[in-house]
Amino acid sequence: MLEVHDLQVAYGPAPALWGVSFVLRPRELLCVVGPNGAGKTTLIHALAGMLRSRGGRIDFEGRDITALPPHRFCEAGIAIVPEGRRLFGGMSVRENLEIGSLLPAAKAYRAKSMASVLALFPALQAKLGQAAAELSGGQQQMLAIGRALMACPRLLLLDEPSLGLSPLIVSEMFSAIQRVNAEGTAVLLVEQNVAMALRVAHRAYVLEQGRMVAEGTPDALMQRDEIRRAYLGS
Repeated sequence: MLEVHDLQVAYGPAPALWGVSFVLRPRELLCVVGPNGAGKTTLIHALAGMLRSRGGRIDFEGRDITALPPHRFCEAGIAIVPEGRRLFGGMSVRENLEIGSLLPAAKAYRAKSMASVLALFPALQAKLGQAAAELSGGQQQMLAIGRALMACPRLLLLDEPSLGLSPLIVSEMFSAIQRVNAEGTAVLLVEQNVAMALRVAHRAYVLEQGRMVAEGTPDALMQRDEIRRAYLGS
């Protein structure tokens, strides 16, 4: 579904990703884990068209999308839930959700998508008329995910969805992500909560200093001593 070949991204003269290659299969929940500064957010932004690559290639569903302008990535079927949520705080929950379905293809399914999002996150139902800035942190993350789902994506990119949330809310959030994936949407999850990410993922990659250094099933990675020491403190 998504094939990344030798991706290279830099900020000015400073390289951030070095020859990153990986594959995400249809209906897969794939996670990329790694320490702060490893390049995880850079990778997500490149895959969403928000950062231009200096080299390499991004193929999505058999099509080279590397050079597409950023707004065309959403049209191609990719939606991002950015780190920090980036909601429109002064707008209502309903308005934030509707913004996610402005493209004609998604707008045609707006009512159905809205019902699906509210079924996934029932806490938003009673908040539809409330300003997004007035929501709790967990509810804001639900709204950010819901807004992305309103675009009817075939690939959902999630950047640190557990950031700043309580353990209980994190557990609920990851259960919702699993439900989205089980209903057919492929998910690429970038996450510092390694234990939780590996618990829900089908496969995982480890990113360090801009390079992919390990790949495998969660069970296989958990059995590697260096992975447990570096990311699980054991």
